[in-house]
Amino acid sequence: MFVLGFPLLLIPFAVYNIIAFITPGVSWTATVTTVHMMSGQDWVLTWEDIIVGFAILLLAVEIMKATRIGIRTIIDHMLAMALFIVMLVEFLLVPQAATSTFFLLMAIALVDVLAGFIIGMRASRRQVEIEGQA
Repeated sequence: MFVLGFPLLLIPFAVYNIIAFITPGVSWTATVTTVHMMSGQDWVLTWEDIIVGFAILLLAVEIMKATRIGIRTIIDHMLAMALFIVMLVEFLLVPQAATSTFFLLMAIALVDVLAGFIIGMRASRRQVEIEGQA
């Protein structure tokens, strides 16, 4: 499967950057739609909610990918770490990235990195190698 060596959280990162740099006047907290709930309350959905929700869904897929063992998984972990480092540098140095939306995306990327390494270490401890008799 080709998706294994590709950090899926690159997708919301790229979407954020495309929107932030091409259309600098976009407000991430602008209302996209309002849903009238049965309780009588209105649920206001913003662009920030959509992109963070999408990133969380991709995080779930990334965590499932982290349970695999092999060279592709190691490459995936390295790419996830590189993505987090790029996001951190951008958050610290680029004015368009100094938003709470980008911070939440960066926090999701950090969880991906930590979960990937923790799951990888736990899975590798469970591998048992049995040597044959000579």
